[in-house]
Amino acid sequence: MRRFRKAEVTGSNPVSGSIQVNALRELEVSHAEFGPGCAERKLRCLARLARAKLGSARELERAHELALFLRAYPDSPAVLAAASVLLEGFERRGDLRRFAAQLADSGIAGTATRYRFFLPTAARLARAHPAALEVDWDEWDPAQHARLDALLPLLARPLECPALDAGLEGREFLAHARARGEAQGAFLARRFAELDAAPEVRAQLWDELDPPLRLDPCPGAPTRTTAVARGRRPVYQREPLSRTRPDLRRAARVPPLAVRRVRGAAARALVELAQDAMAARARDLDAFMHADARDVRLIDCGGGLGFAMFGVQPEQRLPLESVHAFLTLHNGVPIGYVLASVFLGSAEVAYNVFETWRGAEAAHVYGRVLGMLHALYGADSFEIDPYQLGHENEEGIASGAWWFYQKLGFRPDERGVRALLRRELARLRKHKGARSSPATLRALAREPLYFFLGREREDVLGRFPLERLAQASMRALAEQGGQPGCARRALARLGLRAPPARSAQERRAFERWAPLLCALPGLERWSPAERRAAALCACRKGAQDELEYVRTLQGARSLRRALCALARVRSSV
Repeated sequence: MRRFRKAEVTGSNPVSGSIQVNALRELEVSHAEFGPGCAERKLRCLARLARAKLGSARELERAHELALFLRAYPDSPAVLAAASVLLEGFERRGDLRRFAAQLADSGIAGTATRYRFFLPTAARLARAHPAALEVDWDEWDPAQHARLDALLPLLARPLECPALDAGLEGREFLAHARARGEAQGAFLARRFAELDAAPEVRAQLWDELDPPLRLDPCPGAPTRTTAVARGRRPVYQREPLSRTRPDLRRAARVPPLAVRRVRGAAARALVELAQDAMAARARDLDAFMHADARDVRLIDCGGGLGFAMFGVQPEQRLPLESVHAFLTLHNGVPIGYVLASVFLGSAEVAYNVFETWRGAEAAHVYGRVLGMLHALYGADSFEIDPYQLGHENEEGIASGAWWFYQKLGFRPDERGVRALLRRELARLRKHKGARSSPATLRALAREPLYFFLGREREDVLGRFPLERLAQASMRALAEQGGQPGCARRALARLGLRAPPARSAQERRAFERWAPLLCALPGLERWSPAERRAAALCACRKGAQDELEYVRTLQGARSLRRALCALARVRSSV
C-alpha cells in the first residue's frame, strides 16, 4: 500500500467543538454502513476527527475505536489511508496526552496497561521494554509483600544475601538491585526467569506471588492502535456486512481458500502480533503465551478474513488434546481470537470477538471458524465450555453468549438445562421483546453446548471422561515404579526396542505417553501395524507440527477404541 502524506487527510486548522462532536456522531452512525456515498461520508468525518481536539476521554476513545473498525473494514483506499493516518498519529495527539491517565488499560497507544501478567509474558515484556515494565505497588496487598520478602533468598545473588540478613525488604531490594535504567517490574520478571529451577516451578512461584505490574508507554509497546499484519493486499468492503446467521452445517463444510506455512522472521512477527494483541487487552492465554514460531500457518478465508494459526511449544502441550490458537484477522487487523482443543475428531471451541467489532459479522465469522476446524482436524462435533457461555464469566452473561450459540444450532445435554430452555423459549414467544434475565442465563450456562455435523456420539470432548485415562496412568506409574519403568514396559508391550522417534522432543513425548500405553487393554494382541500406529501417535505428540499427532490419532482406529474402552465410553469407530 502506498504511503500517504498527512496533508492528504488532515488540515492545519483545528475543528471547533460542535463540528467535532457532530463528526463523531455521524461516524458512529455510518461506520458499519457500506454502499454508495458511504465512503465519502466517512472520509469527511475522519478528516475532521484527525485535526480535532476532543473534549473528553470518552470521545477520544470512541474516535479511536471507529478508526480502528474502518482500518479492518475500509470501503476504499482513501478510507483505509485516512483511518491508518489517524491511528498512526494517535499517540502524538495533544488530547491523548491530556486524557492518557483516564484511558489507562484501554490498549490505546500512549497509555499504560496494568495487569498481573503470567511469567512468560512478563519476562518477554521485560526483555523488550526493560525501562517500561514497572511494579504497580499501589495494587499490592500486605500478603503479597510478605510473599515477596519470603522469596528474596531465592531471587538474590550470593553477594546480595548479607543485605537481606541486615533486614532489606522486597521493595527496597528491587529498588537497589536492579540495573541502571531497568524498571522494577522488569527486574523482578528477569530474576524469576533466571531462577535455577524447572520452568513449571518458576511459573508456580510467580503465580503464587501474582504481582501487579504496569507497562508504561514506550516505543514498540503492545497497543491496539497500530497492530496489523503487514504485507497483505487490502480487500475493500463494497457490500453491507453479513449480519445473518449462517447455516452451520453448510458453513462447516466450506474449507478455507488457502492454508500456508509461515516460517522465519514472518512467523516470529505473527507470534509477536498475537502476543501483543493479548497483552494490550490485559489478557494472558497459554496457547498464545507459549506459541511456537516454528509451527505457524496463515489461513485465508476470503473477503479480507483470515486467521494466523499457532501451535504450542512441545513441552507445554496437553498430553492428550491438541490445542491451537488462532488470531482472527480482517485486512491484517486483529479483530478476535479462537482457541481450539481437539481430541478424537471433536473440538472444544473458544471464540472471542474483540469489542470494537462485536455486532459486525460475528455469526458469519463463526461459520468460517467451523469450516476451518473441520478442514484442519476433520472435526465433526463441536463443544462450547460453560465458561464461554457465561458460567463464572459475567462478560459472557452481558453479551448473551448462550443465545448466540443456541440460535446457531448448539444444544445442551443436561436434562435440567433442556427443561429450562423449553420454559424460557415458551416465555419469550409469549412475551414479544422480552429478554432472559442474568439469573436465567447463569442457570443455562452451567453445562456445555454441543453441535454435531454427523450423528451424535459419546467420544467427544465435554462427554469423554479424560480423568479416567489420568487415573489409569497413575496406577501404571505406581505399578512400574515411575516413568522409566513405564517406558520399558510400553516398549515391551509394543514389541519394540526403541520408540519410532525422530527427535529428542518425540522421545520425551513417548515417555510421557508410556503410562497410558501400559494401561491400554489388550495391546499385545494388536497386529504389528496397529501397535506401530500407537507408538507413532505417542511420538508425534512431540512433533514440531502438532497436526501430525492429530492426524495420526485419527487414523489409529485400534488405539481410539482402546482409549474409549479404558474410559468406559462407547467408541464411534
